[in-house]
Amino acid sequence: MSEIVNPNRIRNTVIAFAAIALSIAIFFGFQTQTGSVSLEAQAKDSTPIEVAMSNGKPTLTEFYADWCTSCQAMAPELAQLKQKYTESVNFVMLNVDNNKWLPEILRYRVDGIPHFVFIDDQGKAIAQTIGEQPPSVMEANLDALIDHQPLPYAASTGQTSDFKTRVNTPSSDPRSHSSQAKSG
Repeated sequence: MSEIVNPNRIRNTVIAFAAIALSIAIFFGFQTQTGSVSLEAQAKDSTPIEVAMSNGKPTLTEFYADWCTSCQAMAPELAQLKQKYTESVNFVMLNVDNNKWLPEILRYRVDGIPHFVFIDDQGKAIAQTIGEQPPSVMEANLDALIDHQPLPYAASTGQTSDFKTRVNTPSSDPRSHSSQAKSG
């Protein structure tokens, strides 16, 4: 006797095997991503700005956002620089999406990210760079910062993510609560 193979059974078996294979691929995909350098982890490990401004070491302040692809792209290279320079330079990270840092965002005129501010050991901002920077540029600037020399790439601009500060200003819209509606 020969058995007739049900086409639905074959299709269901193929779908089951595909689902298992996809699940395994997704599982291992997430496992490989855990070793990457996250901006959030770096920010947690960064020097608080209050400490950096008072401990007598030069400081590199990075304005970033978790959604910024340029910031994410630079994260592994910056992690390596932080390891290399941790004894001689403060690394401060300020998330532009946190309104707590609005005074600093306005003070340093942050309008694109990543935005780096190089601050000398006296707490004075001496240079700024905006956008993705090659590790060699960042390293040359850090070396000059430590040696109290002019930064060779002080006005570098690389690829940035646009950022607009969210400052509430009075609206001219008559429907807003900040202006009076005219009757007439």
